[in-house]
This record gives sequence, C-alpha cells and structure tokens, in this order.
Amino acid sequence: MTTPSRTEIALITGASAGIGRAFALQLAPRCKDMILVGRDPAKLAKVVAELESPGLTITSFALDLTVTEGVTRVMEAIRQKGPVTILINNAGFASFGKFAESDLDIEMAMVNLHCNASLALCRTALPYMKNEGRGVVINVSSLGSFFPLKYSAVYGASKTFLTMFSQALQLEVQADGIRVQCLCPSYTHSDFGDREPMAKADVTKVPDELWWTAEDIVAVSLAQLESESGGVLCLPDESSRKLVQQALSAQAAEFA
Repeated sequence: MTTPSRTEIALITGASAGIGRAFALQLAPRCKDMILVGRDPAKLAKVVAELESPGLTITSFALDLTVTEGVTRVMEAIRQKGPVTILINNAGFASFGKFAESDLDIEMAMVNLHCNASLALCRTALPYMKNEGRGVVINVSSLGSFFPLKYSAVYGASKTFLTMFSQALQLEVQADGIRVQCLCPSYTHSDFGDREPMAKADVTKVPDELWWTAEDIVAVSLAQLESESGGVLCLPDESSRKLVQQALSAQAAEFA
C-alpha cells in the first residue's frame, strides 16, 4: 500500500477526545504539521503521544476557546505555523434544560465557542488558503441544527448558525480552490454528554441506530471530501438525511 505524502498542515480544535481526536488520527498520515487545540492538557498530551511519528511535527495548545485570549493565541499560531491547509472547527459542548432557568454565562460561552471562535479561525486561515490556491474547512455542526431542540435551544441555534455560515462560505470561496464542509453528526459515542451542563439529559431513549462512533463519523466526512460530487452538508447516512428532509418539509408547511 502506498504511503500518502505528507503535504498538509492541519489545525483541529477539540482535538483531545471524540471527533477531534478521530480527525487527528485519520489525518496524521497526510500531514507534515498538526496544530491541536483542546481544553484538557492530560488528554491532549495522550493524543499527541498517539500521533508521534517520523515526518510529523505536532504543536499542541491547552486553551479555552470560549474566551478571547484562547482564540487569539490560536489565531497567532495560524500566522506563525501556517499556512494551514486543513482547518477543523470541532470544539463544542451542549447544555440541557429550560433556557429561562439556564446559566446565562454557560449559554454565552457556547455561542462564543461555536460561532465566534469558528468565525475568527476561518477568517484568519482563509487568506492563506487563497494564496495557496487550495484548502479545506470543516465546521462540525450537528444533525440537531435542522431541528428546534427543546431544552437545548442555544446549542441547536448556534449549530444552525454554523450550518448556514458554511453553506454561504462555500459559495464565496469555491473559485479559490477551497472546499468547505459542514459535518452534521448524529449521536456520537464520546465524552460530550459527560460534562456538567448535560447532567440532566437522558440519552438512554435514543435508538441504537442513531448512535455512531467518532471514528466512523470522521471516515464519512473524509470520504465525502475525496468525492468530487460531495456537497457542503455531510450527514452520516440515509436515515439522517431522511430525518432532515422531514424536518425541512415540516418547516415549509408552516409557511404554506
């Protein structure tokens, strides 16, 4: 089997676990440099240890991207260690509960992470990609971005922002040789639901067929990127696409 050439420089946020870690592992063979960002220093160090191999340089940052300082440091890393040819905005979290009874600081931090941080990193990386005449941006949204998510209103709304932004961005940069993908995972086995803001959520009623591993989600994402016919939206399977079609049809019916 031919070893893929190491030509890419990838930046992955939320790289210490779940989908971000899976992206790092599957992209490593084609990268000469990787910039990995995560909140947990110990978990991030384990991922770096897993990836270490000849020909690959890894820079890691244990940072909080819900605050300006963390985002600014990653923006500077793009300038100093780029040009980044693959940008994956994956970092994220959710909360569960009635919005009127929620912790506003947590909800605002979620918007900062999903929306503001993703915008800032895209804005920093894109000029370099345009100069290179190539590049990939993957914004990790959610299947939930197509539905009004009761008790996770801000999560769903912020992911909807990413979904719409990604589609519009592709229209703007496609002539520059840049590919934008909006990855919309279904329920994914990871530590995502273990965080305190999700403590009240009961996912035991979610059907088994809606659950995916992070590794399989990432494999679907990268396979679509390899396909010339792949669009901006990346949903994991046909059942997910049908759910989205039903949701969009229901919304259209409200306007009729």
